[in-house]
Amino acid sequence: MDEQQRLRTAWQDEIDGEALYRAAAAREAGKPLAEAFERMAADEARHAAVLAERLAALGAPVRDPRPSGRARVLIRLIRLVGPAAVLPQLQANERAGAAAYSSPEAKGTPEAAMAADEQAHLQVLRAMGGKGMAGAAVAQLEGRHRAISGNALRAAVLGANDGLVSNLSLVMGVAGAAMAGREILVTGLAGLLAGAVSMALGEWLSVQSSRELFARQLEIESAELAASPAEEEAELAAIYRSKGLPEDQARALAARLIADPKAAIDTLAREELGFDPSELGGSAWEAAATSFLLFAVGAVIPVAPFALLDGNPAVIVSLVASALGLFGIGAAITLMTGRSVWSSGMRQVLFGLAAAGVTFGVGRLIGVAIAG
Repeated sequence: MDEQQRLRTAWQDEIDGEALYRAAAAREAGKPLAEAFERMAADEARHAAVLAERLAALGAPVRDPRPSGRARVLIRLIRLVGPAAVLPQLQANERAGAAAYSSPEAKGTPEAAMAADEQAHLQVLRAMGGKGMAGAAVAQLEGRHRAISGNALRAAVLGANDGLVSNLSLVMGVAGAAMAGREILVTGLAGLLAGAVSMALGEWLSVQSSRELFARQLEIESAELAASPAEEEAELAAIYRSKGLPEDQARALAARLIADPKAAIDTLAREELGFDPSELGGSAWEAAATSFLLFAVGAVIPVAPFALLDGNPAVIVSLVASALGLFGIGAAITLMTGRSVWSSGMRQVLFGLAAAGVTFGVGRLIGVAIAG
């Protein structure tokens, strides 16, 4: 990578970072987190200006600063559900920026001094994810983070992926047995309905059981607080000391919280038990509905071609459509995980097609055995 390309890539990353942090600050307007996002956005804007000057000095044209396509998708996600949904991606961006500005190519250049800012941003984002930052600012973000990336997101990802892979495998297995197109279509639709219902019921039972467990834990914690407030205060103080607070501050903070029973229960649930008491692990019905719909969406992809085509053309179109669907699922996951779109997408494709290949082979063997 030549110097101009390196600088232009870094400049675009800073433009994207500023836009993402501005969107996050707007979404959190009036709350403590907005200030942190605004400060990081200002740093990114300053970095972009430095890089623009460097590009201008090299005679490279600098176009109007516009967020990339990927950044625009993330911005829409922030506006829709909040910055917690993209925390892993923001962390990955800052980690990559810190590494780039610390590289041998950047040594002795103005951008080398920006590595410390990127590392500082990474620490702030890690704290927002619950690693080391106590208090209301993280509580307000962490609750949404669990709701977004917990039950609903897990059900969505697993539902779409399982629906596509399981029905693709089913359809290919039946096709391998040389059954007619109409029989494959009926089998695929039956697999779609059975799988979606099973997935939804399983998700509902899982989440509802978790909610009941959390509710029971909350009852026990409330009883312990009423019976032994001094012990609960000591536990809270120990938690805050483990997060890095000096002992006197940890004790003072724990004492203030225990003095308010409602705040004490809320804090003990978050800090000691690890869940948001207002949500109890999320909605079982939301998880079930999301799981049903996403499983159905994924499962219809491999079977739809058999409604219009027959024989080998239907099999080929089904495989191509399924491969595109699998890649799309893998690419969508990277919005949350920060992984490479290509590596995540191709991994989904390879695993899904491998499963389909196995069932096709088994179906072919069974079909030959029955025909013989």
